[in-house]
Amino acid sequence: MIRLLSLLVFVGSLSVSARCQDVDYLVKQGVELEKAMKDQEALLKYLEALKIAPNDVKALCRTSDIYCILGNRLKDKKKKIEYFNAAKTYAGNALKQSPNDPDANYSMSVAMGRMALINSGKEKVENVREIKKYCDAALAVNPNHTKALHVLGKWHLEVTTLNFVEKAALKVIYGGLPPASLPQAVLNFEKARSLDPSFVLNYLELAKAYKENGQSDKAIDVLNKMQKLPPKTADDPSYKAEGKKILESLL
Repeated sequence: MIRLLSLLVFVGSLSVSARCQDVDYLVKQGVELEKAMKDQEALLKYLEALKIAPNDVKALCRTSDIYCILGNRLKDKKKKIEYFNAAKTYAGNALKQSPNDPDANYSMSVAMGRMALINSGKEKVENVREIKKYCDAALAVNPNHTKALHVLGKWHLEVTTLNFVEKAALKVIYGGLPPASLPQAVLNFEKARSLDPSFVLNYLELAKAYKENGQSDKAIDVLNKMQKLPPKTADDPSYKAEGKKILESLL
């Protein structure tokens, strides 16, 4: 009887180990597909991994991030919201499993950021408030989380450019927000650039921050460097095209 129980435990441990290996393999495949700019195919790999292990934090985070990426490319607002809500759900599930995980907190900050960009009024205000909360949580664990630094820079940039109605709503509903500033946006973007000099989108947002802060010479320098970067994601060509337009307007 003891031998039988030992055998069952051994077989069970082998089964768990095999499932873990399958999940890791599928997530690695998804990451490679992202590098190959095949985001839709990558999403399928992450979803396949979640069928095996629904609580796998890495698979949940990557799924959330891909939903944000794909949703951002859609033109229909209702579809965008569907994708961003899915991203929020997967990030939320990751946070349930690991509340202090920097990637899970980053993923939630991105989902909130995407919603903020398409919402207005009270909904936008609520999203904006949550972005910083999750960025701060990610950076508290990993101060060098490149993408969380980028999102925090974007938060400072967006908050400083909120319209009067939105700023008033923030004050009424939440008593305002922590101070936001263009110099702080620049600092966050610059730190992200030092950690990953190939992050195309970060150059674009850094240039916008410099431009808004009246530092056109630095914006021009950043945009010139951006144009020389090779694309690493499917969206990078469009970011470079946007950057080129801004550059031409500054020359």
